[in-house]
Amino acid sequence: MKDPRATIRAKALALGFDAIGFAPAVLGPEVRARLQDFLDQNHHGEMAWLSERTDQRSQPRDLWPEARSVICLGLSYAPGSNPLANLATPTKGNISVYARNRDYHDYFKGLLKHLAQAIVSQFGSDVKVFVDTAPVMEKPLAAQAGLGWGGKHTNLVSRQHGSWLFLGEIYTSLAIPPDTPAENHCGRCSRCLDICPTQAFDGPYKLNATRCISYLTIEHQGSIPVELRTKIGNRIYGCDDCLAVCPWNHFAKAATQHEKFHPRADLIAPDLAMFADLGDAAFRILFAGSPVKRIGWQRFLRNVLIAIGNSNDQSLLPHAHRHITHDDPVVADAAQWAARQLTL
Repeated sequence: MKDPRATIRAKALALGFDAIGFAPAVLGPEVRARLQDFLDQNHHGEMAWLSERTDQRSQPRDLWPEARSVICLGLSYAPGSNPLANLATPTKGNISVYARNRDYHDYFKGLLKHLAQAIVSQFGSDVKVFVDTAPVMEKPLAAQAGLGWGGKHTNLVSRQHGSWLFLGEIYTSLAIPPDTPAENHCGRCSRCLDICPTQAFDGPYKLNATRCISYLTIEHQGSIPVELRTKIGNRIYGCDDCLAVCPWNHFAKAATQHEKFHPRADLIAPDLAMFADLGDAAFRILFAGSPVKRIGWQRFLRNVLIAIGNSNDQSLLPHAHRHITHDDPVVADAAQWAARQLTL
């Protein structure tokens, strides 16, 4: 019989995966404890799904009892230029690196399915494929499989790819010898904690998502708390600050090899004025196939107006004024705030 580790690894790399590791379908009790502590402090905010199916989320076999091994896979989306460079030009909107082109989920899942089919055909095992769409603790599993370690910013850090890895998993009934879990190499470094504009970290490895700019601009549906608005700057979808300053990024490739993750030219440094004038239909066309589309035009417009308020550019005042009487009270509130900021 073929060696499943070598066979699956070779196939994964041939398909274009950048990282692969094997873990037992078991997570230690500390994973559930960290999750429960996060939930008990309400640090998940409006992300209600995190408080659902917690047993299945923190223990793979509670999700699928037949699972024996987890094949953890990574795709690098490392940017080819400084992802924070745009922050110095406040009239431009800054979109998180991962969202400057197509939504990664479909592409990643397609590759996972190809690999899963190969596993089934060669080893006859049952499989289930996941890409951020089920109660799966992908970062602890990836660390257990040796892909990297949980950084102080609570994201995975890889010696080979820095902080720029998309993660996906194949649960399988096949018993595969596991890899050695990754050791933590953060040391005394605290760059990711220190750079956070909203001080969203309560300490190393402890994120309060309700203060995180990624959460506020993507998951949060209402008005952004007034005391945090000026700290958001021109970040209109997500935030890369804590990822971008990680020293381990120096060991990542210059840029991802995956063309679908290369940034669209019109989303690298887009004008806030142009985004403020988009209607719903134009928004849907512009962001078709993009993760940005899922937050909807009104939430996106809220973010753009907050950025306009932070721009210190009087020429953007008319773009704020036109939305002051918007039907959506959240948008109207953001427009009124932006107008006030620009006339201080």
